[in-house]
Amino acid sequence: MQGFFKPLLISSIAALSLVLTGCNDSSAPTEKKPQQVGVVTLKAKRFEQTVELPGRTTALRIAEVRPQVDGIILKRLFEEGHDVKAGQVLYQIDPATYQATLKSAEATLASARAKAKRYQLLVASQAVSQQDYEAARAASLEAEAAADQARINLRYSKITAPISGRIGRSAITEGALVTNGQSTALATIKQYDPIYVDVTQSVKDQLALRSAIAAGELDKAGKNQAQARLILPDGSQYQHTGTLQFSEVSVDETTGSVTLRAVFPNPDHILLPGMFVHTKLISGVRKKAILAPQQGITRDHKGEPVAMLVDANNKVVLRPITTHSTSGSNWLVTAGLKDGDRLITEGLQYVLPGDSVKPVPAQNIKAEVEAEPQAEVETEVDPATIPAPAADPQ
Repeated sequence: MQGFFKPLLISSIAALSLVLTGCNDSSAPTEKKPQQVGVVTLKAKRFEQTVELPGRTTALRIAEVRPQVDGIILKRLFEEGHDVKAGQVLYQIDPATYQATLKSAEATLASARAKAKRYQLLVASQAVSQQDYEAARAASLEAEAAADQARINLRYSKITAPISGRIGRSAITEGALVTNGQSTALATIKQYDPIYVDVTQSVKDQLALRSAIAAGELDKAGKNQAQARLILPDGSQYQHTGTLQFSEVSVDETTGSVTLRAVFPNPDHILLPGMFVHTKLISGVRKKAILAPQQGITRDHKGEPVAMLVDANNKVVLRPITTHSTSGSNWLVTAGLKDGDRLITEGLQYVLPGDSVKPVPAQNIKAEVEAEPQAEVETEVDPATIPAPAADPQ
């Protein structure tokens, strides 16, 4: 019996050793493979900060066509909705009465001049008194003034355009009676090349802009007039660039805003007076602006914006930031990020602060992040619009 149990004991000990060895191997820690994340290397760039303001187009000049003498309209000499030149005849009033008045005035003038000339010779020989001569001379001057007035009235029978521009519809037709000083204009001429665009900006925004420039955060947009661009009602951008002309000297008490006026070239008459448009004004220039892709910015439990970065040791770092405005698909970040930072934009949901990661260039970021940015629309950031980070992975 003793010989039988000896091999069995040896086999049991060997099996137990294998089991214990297997347990020890399974309990040994395994090294976690770094999670791959897509990153964008941020670059500080010159950035023209703009503000988009609503506004309306306004004609450069507006002139109402009115008669300066009474009479019947014989002809209308223009096409409605077409361009006219200053001095162009628009209406013809019946001139017959004014022609007759002029002839009578000229005859009276000729007679008065002849009498004054005759009295001038007679006064030298004392055939008439000096007083009679002065009266004849005054009558001659009066007749001359009457003749001049008759010529003016005859000229006014041709109603001309006071300015160059585009004329609207006519309020009268041939055969209508018009009078000097009537309240109704015959037509209206508007000049809108160039054209004004009046926009309003809140005093709060204007003061914030001036404070940023004074603090050195922003440079002025230009030494001369600031540039402006237009967004048309159909969403397209107007091809011509305008300039800011002036800012109103007072604040609207009801709205707390200031009116700004820009002027734009309008050679093709695309812009018409009264159109509602959006105006992009360059409010300032940031020499070293940081634009961070929106998908790389989240918010913490307090609603504050934060960013996940990869440090020099390829560790994830959570950093609070300050966002100023949006620029296309980016945030304009004024604090918390710097040139050279590696911002995680892909794989945020798989990592936590302190994790080791394998950073690779992000694939879904537009080329505009790497390119030199152009002036974009400035929109104040609402923290609620920044997405919250994903839940911690289990």
